[in-house]
This record gives sequence, C-alpha cells and structure tokens, in this order.
Amino acid sequence: MGAGHDHGHAHAPPPGASGTAAAAYRGRLRIALGLTLGVLVAEITGGMLTGSLALLADAGHMATDAVGIAMALLAIHFANRPPSERRTFGYARAEILAALANCLLLIGVGGFILYEAVQRLIEPPQVDGPLTAVFGAIGLCANVLSLALLMRGQKESLNVRGAFLEVMADALGSFAVIVSAVLVVATGFERADPIASLAIGLMIVPRTWRLLREALDVLLEAAPKDVDMAEVRSHILALPGVEGVHDLHAWTITSGLPVLSAHVVVQEKVLDAVGYEKMLHDLQGCLGEHFDVEHCTFQLEPVGHAEHEARLCH
Repeated sequence: MGAGHDHGHAHAPPPGASGTAAAAYRGRLRIALGLTLGVLVAEITGGMLTGSLALLADAGHMATDAVGIAMALLAIHFANRPPSERRTFGYARAEILAALANCLLLIGVGGFILYEAVQRLIEPPQVDGPLTAVFGAIGLCANVLSLALLMRGQKESLNVRGAFLEVMADALGSFAVIVSAVLVVATGFERADPIASLAIGLMIVPRTWRLLREALDVLLEAAPKDVDMAEVRSHILALPGVEGVHDLHAWTITSGLPVLSAHVVVQEKVLDAVGYEKMLHDLQGCLGEHFDVEHCTFQLEPVGHAEHEARLCH
C-alpha cells in the first residue's frame, strides 16, 4: 500500500530560473569566471615584475578559483540533464561532487602557499611595493564584484558556495597583498610579503573545512540540517489515525532538493478510499507547514504489516 505525495518548499530561485538551485546562477558564474581569469593573468604578470610571493600566491589561488568555477559550471550542466530509467534522479549529485573537488583544490593550494611562505620568511626577497599594491587593488576590485554576483546563490547551493568561498578567500588575499605592499613601502619590512602569504593560506582552511563537511553530509545522506527528525516523527504521530511510523528517512539529493520517505502505520478505518486520501493530505499538510522538504513519499500500512517486510527495510 504505497503512495507518493510531492510538494515544493525549497528556497525559490530568481524569476525565470529552472532546474537545480545552482542553475539560476549559471550566467553569474560565467561572469565571475571571466573576471577571475583576467585577474589571474594580471597577478602572474605583477608577481613576475615585482617579485612578490603574496601576489603570486594570490594568483595561484586565482588559478584554482578558475578551475573551481569551471567545474561548478560543468556540474550545473550535468545536474540539469533529465533523469533516465537507470539514473532516476539524473546527475543532480554532480554539483555536490564539484563542491567536494573544490575543497581538495583549496587544501592543495593552501598547503603550497604555506610552504612557500615559510621558505620566504627564512630568506625574504626584494619586493616592489608600489607595483604590488596596484596589482593587489586590481584583484580586490574584481573579487568584490564576483562576490556581489554570487552572494545570493551561495545561500541556496553548495556548488555555488564552493565558488563563492574561493572568491572570498581571494578577496581577503588581495587585501593582504595590499597591506603587505604598503608595509614594505612604509617600513622596508620585506618579511611582510611572506607573512601576508601565510595569512592567505590560513584563511583558506576554516572555510574549506565547513564546505567539505556539508558536501560529505550530502554524500553520506545525512538528514538536511534544517530538518529535525525527532520533530518530524512527533508531528506524524500526532495526526489522528496514525498508530506509528518507521523507516523514516530524510536526505538531500543536491542543494535545494531535500527528500523524505516514511512508512506510516494507520488504523484500519483510514484504509478506505476516503480515509486513505485524507491521511495523505494530512501528512502532506503537516510536513509542508512545519518543514522544508521538496519531495515526500509515504507508505500507508495497517498495524502489523511491518512484521512481514524484509529485514533490509528496517
């Protein structure tokens, strides 16, 4: 005795958007990618001209940003392909895999920057402070614009958030480049440049860890962070005619697509045509009013039915 009921309560994307939550921000990601590539070229040129490790470190992070944003765009393309008989949810998880890959990129570049910064602290090179500050300012302006483009999307999609966090780290890195350049010019303290590089590397770690944890939660099918499973269970059990609930599961397919399924044990009087339909509507209304779940599936069953189900279901 199975039945499925759908109702959407995910955060609404901008008008005219369709597909996954990240798909609405495809155009903005493309603009951010163009800005990132432009700054990457500028900072590599500036680093070579000035001898600034901080500028080259920020350029290295820009390179991973470009790769990360490109992966995010590719993931959106696959995630919005239609489902098939074999892949019934399509490729929606591609966006989560892209977010996970972004984490690995961030960890790699962060480790490299820290290593190089320590080497430069031991033997600080000559740095052209004024020119370094100019290139740092160019990077900061471009990063701030990219952040503005992705600000809304990062609240709705882990995929977009991965790109947003990389750009944010770049913005902080560009600011650190400017500060170090000013210190070099004002005080002649050459170690300000590798110290700024250390700051850039360290700023990457906490944001990367948060993104990694959220991506792994989705891949491990943990309950959505905004869904309290004990509260969901109590709400279902409080409905008239419900005797129990088991096999209650909630997980996230991709950002903006939480899913819930449950076997609901009901009184026999509910199992006629009228009671059956009413119970489904009551369950849908209960969860729709109190919880943000995109897709719900309920199996209504009489008392004792669970004893006949395969052990794998429990």
